Amino acid sequence: MGMRYDIFVNNYLHLAAKLSPPSRLDIVTGAALQMQRELQWFKEVGSLVQPKLKEELNSHYKTPKILFTDEHEKLAKKAEDWMKNTAGSSMIVATLIAAVMFTTAFTVPGGNKNETGMPTMLETQRIPFLIFMISNALSMFSSSTSLLIFLGILTARYAEDDFLKSLPTKLILGLTSLFLSIVTMMASFGSALYLILHENLSWVTVPIIVLTTIPIVLFSILQFPLLIEMTQRTYGAGIFDEYKNKSRFAKFRAYLIRRNPLRKKRH
Repeated sequence: MGMRYDIFVNNYLHLAAKLSPPSRLDIVTGAALQMQRELQWFKEVGSLVQPKLKEELNSHYKTPKILFTDEHEKLAKKAEDWMKNTAGSSMIVATLIAAVMFTTAFTVPGGNKNETGMPTMLETQRIPFLIFMISNALSMFSSSTSLLIFLGILTARYAEDDFLKSLPTKLILGLTSLFLSIVTMMASFGSALYLILHENLSWVTVPIIVLTTIPIVLFSILQFPLLIEMTQRTYGAGIFDEYKNKSRFAKFRAYLIRRNPLRKKRH
């Protein structure tokens, strides 16, 4: 790529290092994903320019990397706070689910036989009881897994490059594990109600079991859009793919003009 500079001797990579205007940032949900998108843009441009441009100084004696760090200092702090708040809130939910499932595992419906200690309903209602125990165990394990993942997010060092894949991947896995724990917790709750009520109040069982799907639906509506967007932006197509019919250089030029028009002059 040819070298072009603006009045502050910023090359293409310097311009890519600048913070995007709010109108561009607001397209992405959350400060962490905004920081991720800025990093993706900077690294994508870095792969197109000549290597020597990465070490060039502008009129303020800053390399593109230093300029990127300075320009994104506030956004990086917001991204860290957003990630910690999201992980902290989710961690509370995961802790509650793990505690409830641990307690439930030792207070099975119908109690245990005095002679053997085996659950009484294991013989009379084998399939519903197995559903109860398996869903209980899955909920316990998945909530514990999400708890550890969110703990890893809270204790991360939050370097710039962590927002590129490391932190988003952890949050994706944490939210997925949390969703699985909620689904299996509701399955455990529904099967426990069936075991208790199926003989005397069977008409109550179906409506209550249907109501157990409400938390699952709510979680899906509230969190799935974020989860899907995060997955797409972390593992999906690159920034320049919308210009797929052009060469890589043409893609870069077209995107650069849209994002931050260059006031340039030949050097």
